[in-house]
Amino acid sequence: MAYQKNFSLLVFLLLHLAFILTPNANADGLELGFYKKTCPTVETIVQKITAAKISSAPSLAAALLRLHFHDCFVRIKGPYWPVPLGRRDGRVSIANESLTLPPFDNNIDKLKAIFASKGLSVKDLVVLSGGHTVGISHCSTIASRLYNFTGKGDTDPSLDDEYVPYLKSKCKPTDTTSLLEMDPGSVKTFDESYYTNVLKRRGLFGSDAALLTDYETRAYVKQQAQSQGSTFFKDFKESMVKMGRIGVLTGSAGEIRRHCNSIN
Repeated sequence: MAYQKNFSLLVFLLLHLAFILTPNANADGLELGFYKKTCPTVETIVQKITAAKISSAPSLAAALLRLHFHDCFVRIKGPYWPVPLGRRDGRVSIANESLTLPPFDNNIDKLKAIFASKGLSVKDLVVLSGGHTVGISHCSTIASRLYNFTGKGDTDPSLDDEYVPYLKSKCKPTDTTSLLEMDPGSVKTFDESYYTNVLKRRGLFGSDAALLTDYETRAYVKQQAQSQGSTFFKDFKESMVKMGRIGVLTGSAGEIRRHCNSIN
């Protein structure tokens, strides 16, 4: 694929955004190279450790992407639950939280409004859905789509008819432990193939299928699928930077933790 990238570079970008923004970012106290005097090798250290961890456990990349995504929306209430102890709140431990984070609502209009309220565009919404190009999920997350979509023992009609038998062969109605690739055949590669699958109505989640129900989101899906991801990686990086700017604590707000996974 045109945008096959090493996981370590992708996740390094994600972790990098947890501390810095671009030089023109409108946020006091945040700047590129902030630690160049006090800890000049911190970026290199983070990159090396991340690369080593992802090399030994590739699925961690998807977990970190999702953690960053939910963390950036930590102030949203209702069904959009926050990540405890994200860099924007500071409450309780995030231990195992990446396994239990709830999925987003599948209402595209609602999601578009949420994103707009945070200064994000429709393109940002669809680009972040593209994060499903890596990682796995449990059968339990799609059980209702396969076996009881409307409560009558039916299957979600938005799923490709030829894909349903394959999914059912992998996941039985009460299966809560088996795993599925979110982007079959490309689970370890960050590329545009996710959009090809969505366009074929083979997106694993209801939120993937919902992208085809809106003109603007559908147009972006088609663009990336038909152009082999001509702008996907660039768009993804830009959206990650935008998300990294949301609600960051600066100055005297918050605290610098002695240990990352617990408040002082």
